[in-house]
Amino acid sequence: MKRHRRIFSAGLPLCLLLFLLPVAGHGSPAREIGVLKFDGVINPVAAEFMINGIQNAVRSDSEALIIQMDTPGGLDTSMRAIIKEILNSPVPIVVFVAPSGSRAASAGAFITIAAHVAAMARGSNIGAAHPVAMGGQKMDETMSKKVENDAAAYMRSLAEKRGRNVKWAEEAVRKSVSISETEALKLKVIDVVAEDMDDLLARLDGWKTTTASGEKVIHTKGLKVAEVRMSVRQKILALLSDPNIAYMLLLLGMYGIFFELTSPGAIFPGVIGGISIILALYALQALPVNYAGLLLILLALGLFIAEIKVTSHGLLTMGGIVSMVFGSLMLINSDAPFLRISLSIIIPAALLTAAFFTFLLTLALKAQRRVAVSGAEGLINLIGTAQGPIQPTGKVFVHGELWDARSSEPIQPGQKVRVVKMEGLRLTVEKVKEDS
Repeated sequence: MKRHRRIFSAGLPLCLLLFLLPVAGHGSPAREIGVLKFDGVINPVAAEFMINGIQNAVRSDSEALIIQMDTPGGLDTSMRAIIKEILNSPVPIVVFVAPSGSRAASAGAFITIAAHVAAMARGSNIGAAHPVAMGGQKMDETMSKKVENDAAAYMRSLAEKRGRNVKWAEEAVRKSVSISETEALKLKVIDVVAEDMDDLLARLDGWKTTTASGEKVIHTKGLKVAEVRMSVRQKILALLSDPNIAYMLLLLGMYGIFFELTSPGAIFPGVIGGISIILALYALQALPVNYAGLLLILLALGLFIAEIKVTSHGLLTMGGIVSMVFGSLMLINSDAPFLRISLSIIIPAALLTAAFFTFLLTLALKAQRRVAVSGAEGLINLIGTAQGPIQPTGKVFVHGELWDARSSEPIQPGQKVRVVKMEGLRLTVEKVKEDS
C-alpha cells in the first residue's frame, strides 16, 4: 500500500505537467508580421484596403504591418484617411517603397513620411508631392496657393512628428522635388534602404519606434509573415476606378441604350447598357469629372440616334463623332496623368464608332434607293400583256395577276403594256413601243 502511494505521489505532478503543456501552447498564439502590397493610384478603394489592413493588424496584435507600395499618387481625401489611420495605430506601420523601380510620388510621399518606419528599395524614388487640381474646373491663383500652403503645412507636421527632414518635405510640395533612395537616406527623409523584403525584415529586428500607444520595439526574427490581400469586392472596385475602364463602360452603356431605342424589345442590349451606365457613374464619382465633357458624350448619343430617325446624309453622324471625341478628351479634368483617359483608348473608340455609324448610314441610304418589290410601288414600271382591247378600259395580265386597266390610247389584245400608276385596284398603263 505504501509502495502504491509513493508511485502515485511521484506520478501525479508529471501527469499534471503533461496535461497543462498543450493548454499553455494554445493559450499564447504565435505573433506575426503582416505584409500588405499595393500598386496603383491612391483612391477610395486603396484607402479602404490599407485602413482595413491596419485595423486587422491592431485586432490581431501583429508585431508590425509592412505596406509595400508603388504609387504615382492619388486623391487627397483618400491619402489623409490612410495617414490618419497610421498616426493613430498602436501597431508600428512600415512603408516600403518597393520593388526596385517603384516610386512614392505625390500622395505616396505623404504616406511614406507619415509611417513609423520609412524604407525604400534600391532603384526607387520619392517626392513630387505638389498638389494638382482634382476637380472639374481649374483652380485660380488664390485657390492654388491656399491648397499648396495647406499641403506644405501638412507635410511639415508629418515630418516633424517622425523626426524627418522638414525642409525637404516642404520642398517636395512647393517645388515638386524628387530624390532617389540613396539621397533620401542621406537627407534623413527615410530610415532604411533594403534590397528586398527579407533584407528589410532583418534590418527591422530590434527597431525602436513610437506608436499611438507608446514606445515599441519591433521583433521580426522567427515571426510568421502573413500577406494581406485585397478581397474580391475590393479588386472589382479597384478595376472600376480606372479612368479607362470607366470610359469604356460609359461607351458600352451608350451603345446598349442606342440599340434598345432603335430596336425596341431586344431587351439584352438595354440590360447591358443600363448596368454599364450605372457602373460607369460609380467609377466617375471617384474621378475629377468635367461635366461639359460628359454632356458632349451624351449629345453624341443623341445625334447618333437622330441619324437613324432623320435623313441628314451623314451630318448628324459626323457631329456625333466630333462631339464624342471632344467630350472624351474633356471628360477627366486633371493635370495628373494617371487620372486622364488614354488617347490609345479614345482614338480607337472614336474610329470604331465612326466606322459603325457610317456602315449603318450606308445601309439606310441603300434601303432608300432600292426599288420597291411589293405593294403598289412594286407594280410601277412592270411589263404586262393586254388580255383584250383597252378602249379606254380593259384587262391586263401583270405580275402573275389579272388587273382592271385604263389607257389614254387604244391598245390591242396581246400587246405589251407598262404600268404607269395605280389607283385603288385599277392600273393606268401605256403601250410599250417596239424599239423599247
